[in-house]
Amino acid sequence: MRETETVGRPTAEQIERLFVGSAPRHTRGEVARRAGVSSQLAQRIWRALGFATPADDTPAFTDADVEALRRVAGMLGSGLIEEETVVRMARALGQTTARLAQWQAEIMIGAMLDPAEPPGDEELAGILEVSRKLLPDFERLLVHVWRAQLAAAGTRLLAITDTKVDGTAEAVPGRLTLAVGFADLVSFTQVSRELDEQGLAELVENFEARTSDVVAAHGARLVKTLGDEVLFTAPTAETAARIALELIDVIRDEGREVRVGLSYGPVLPAMGDVFGTTVNLAARLTTMARPCTVLVDPGMAGAVEGSPGIVIQRIRRRPVRGLGLVQPFVLRRS
Repeated sequence: MRETETVGRPTAEQIERLFVGSAPRHTRGEVARRAGVSSQLAQRIWRALGFATPADDTPAFTDADVEALRRVAGMLGSGLIEEETVVRMARALGQTTARLAQWQAEIMIGAMLDPAEPPGDEELAGILEVSRKLLPDFERLLVHVWRAQLAAAGTRLLAITDTKVDGTAEAVPGRLTLAVGFADLVSFTQVSRELDEQGLAELVENFEARTSDVVAAHGARLVKTLGDEVLFTAPTAETAARIALELIDVIRDEGREVRVGLSYGPVLPAMGDVFGTTVNLAARLTTMARPCTVLVDPGMAGAVEGSPGIVIQRIRRRPVRGLGLVQPFVLRRS
């Protein structure tokens, strides 16, 4: 029988041995000393990855943790990357993979267990055994998709920095000109009261899946999801406009309604998110939009004017908190 195969209820040690490879046997001081980094740096990285800090005399680290820290020491020793950059990268890695792991675990549990019945020991052991069989393929797939996403991010950045704004090429990626869009499910609060927990979860997941598919199909980027709302960016105003119009159709086909706000201008990318007045304006336009309507700012309106199949209509100006008097436009198909 394989060491990772379980009979009866899985233990924490069996789960850790399956996914990490070995049981914890090093203390904080030992893992730092074996890896050749300071205890302070090891603790900063551990916290940035999202893990609790164990007591000094608790064996909480595995051989894999030692090897990972050795790689960090090698990167720092090469002089190609600074300590603060390593910590920031660790935080990005920890937050992203924590959500990924939780999401995938929930998918597996939902697929293999009956939500109406408490799981028995055999069912829990079955999940662990299926995970053991799928783990190598998922691991390879994760690395492949990560590399492909890096390539896509680099390509988007290259395209954006090559774009000229007011006759000047943007050479510094610290501040970019992008189209920013928010899409918001209409009457979500009311609908959420009418659904049970399972129905609400299916509604949110379906909304995120549909919007993600539309955004990806146009070569744009889904920045984040907020339950009943999604934030996306596109390199051009026309791309964002076509995404918004398609989102309205796709969600309407699902029996729901969505409203969209679009803004075009400078944004500050940070921590995988985007910030700035352009983002805030897109959010405000979304709250003003009627169901199945796209509202855009003057920057978007001017950028898409004359695009095939798109019509812009000026409406009355509105006061917006923090932004003053705003001139919205309605974006429609011709």
